[in-house]
Amino acid sequence: MSARKPYENYHPGQKTTHSAPRKSIKVKQGRWLWLWLGFTGVAMLSATAGALLAVSLSTTPLLQSKLSPAEDAMFRKGGSISRTTMRLPELTRPVNVLVLGTKVLTSDLDQEPEEDLGYHALVNSFEGHSDTMLLLRFDAENKKVAVLSIPRDTQTYVEGQGLTKINAANYYGGPALSAKATSDLLEGVGIDRYVRVNVQGVEKLVDALGGVTVYVPKDMKYKDDSQHLYIDLKEGKQHLNGEQAMQFLRFRYDKYGDVGRVQRQQMLMRALMEQALNPATLGRLPKILSVIQSHIDTNLTVEELVALVGFGVQTKRSDMQMLMVPGSFSGTGQHEVSYWLPNRQRIQQMMAQYFDQGFGDRIKTDPTYLRVAIQDSTGEPEAVQSLVSTLREAGYRNVFVSESWREPLRVTRIVAQQGDDSSASDLRDELGFGDVRVESTGSLNSDVTIQLGQDWLQKQESSEKRFFSF
Repeated sequence: MSARKPYENYHPGQKTTHSAPRKSIKVKQGRWLWLWLGFTGVAMLSATAGALLAVSLSTTPLLQSKLSPAEDAMFRKGGSISRTTMRLPELTRPVNVLVLGTKVLTSDLDQEPEEDLGYHALVNSFEGHSDTMLLLRFDAENKKVAVLSIPRDTQTYVEGQGLTKINAANYYGGPALSAKATSDLLEGVGIDRYVRVNVQGVEKLVDALGGVTVYVPKDMKYKDDSQHLYIDLKEGKQHLNGEQAMQFLRFRYDKYGDVGRVQRQQMLMRALMEQALNPATLGRLPKILSVIQSHIDTNLTVEELVALVGFGVQTKRSDMQMLMVPGSFSGTGQHEVSYWLPNRQRIQQMMAQYFDQGFGDRIKTDPTYLRVAIQDSTGEPEAVQSLVSTLREAGYRNVFVSESWREPLRVTRIVAQQGDDSSASDLRDELGFGDVRVESTGSLNSDVTIQLGQDWLQKQESSEKRFFSF
C-alpha cells in the first residue's frame, strides 16, 4: 500500500461404626486432598510461569505501527493501566481498549501485487477499512467487562473526511484517528489502548484456543470466486475451527446486513469467553501470542495484555455485558448509501451506565412502554400466546411476537437488547424464571427480548398440576 496518510474467558464410603476403617478413610482423604492441592499448585505455577515468560518477551513485541507523539498521546491520557505483583500483572484502574478487525484484499492495495493470483486474496495488513469495531471496558473496580459493538456503517464525523462511515477512519488515519472518531461518537470516552487484528489472525486465534462451539442459526451458503470465499455451514450446534468461525462471522446475506453480523460476533465472543477464558488459557498465552503475533498490531505491552487476560479469567460470565451502539437503519442500500444512524440519547445513557462516561439517567423504561419481543424456541404457539397474556396482565402493554429463536433453549433468556438490564431484571422477577443477559442478540426493535425456553413449559405444567390438585 502507499505511504500512510496523515492521521493514518470421596465421597466417603458407607458409614461404619468401626474406628479403624474411619482412620483409614481419613488417611485416604488426606492423601487425596494433598494430591489435589499439589496438582492445583502445579497448575498455578505453570500459569504463572507462562505469564511471566510472556512478560519477559519484550515490552512492545506486538506493536507494528509507528505512531507519532501526537497519535501515541491519544492513548496515554489516563496513564499506566497495570502493575506487576509477586504473582501476576494486574489492572490498576478501569481500562477502555478499542479493537479493530480488518479484512484487506490485494485489490484494496494501491500497488499491484507481486504475483497475480487470479483472484482478490487476503493480505496480512491492518491498513484497510475496519471490518469490525469493538470498545472493551475492563472495569477493575466493579469486576465487569463490557463489550460495545460499533456497526461499521455507523454514521459519524471523521476528522478530515466529514460525515461518513466510522470504518473509514482506520483507512485514513489508522488507530489514532479511529480512536478519535470513536471517542467523539461516544460522549468523549477515553481510549486507553488499541488492538488491530486481521481476519487471518482471528482464524489462527480460534484454532489456538481449540475451536469454538456455537449454534449456527440457519444454513449459511455463499460463494465468491473473486475472493476465493466459500461459506458452507449447516444449521445446528457445531464445533467450529478457525476457518469455519470466519465463515460464520463473514456471512452477511440476511435481512439485517452488517447488524446481523454484529449479532453473530456477539454470539461467537460469548461462546469463546465461556469455553476458552479460563486459567489454562493464561498459561498458554506465550504459545498463543507466537501463533498470532504477525497478525496483531497493538500498543498494549505484554504485561498489560497478561493483566487484561487475567482479569477476564476471573470475571463471572454473568458480568460479561455485550452492547451495541443504539441506532436505526437509514436507506435501503440499493440506490443510496445505507448508514446505521446513532441514537444520541440512548448512547448518552449507555455510556453513563456502562462506561462511567458523561451524565445520563440509568436506562429503565416504564413497563407500560417497554418494548418486549418474544422469540420462541419451544415450537409451542399456545405457550407463546400464554406468555403474551401473562405479560399484558402484569402491565406490559407493548408486547409482540418476533421471529423464532432457532436454537432450542432449556432456560429462557431475557435479553437486555438496549442495555436496559434493570427492566430485564424486573421482567424476570415478574415471571419468576429465566436468565438475564446483557447483549444485543435479540429483536432489534425491542428494549427487552424474551428468548423462550423449556422452563416456561415446565412452569405452566407445574401450575396446571397445582390447579387440578385442589
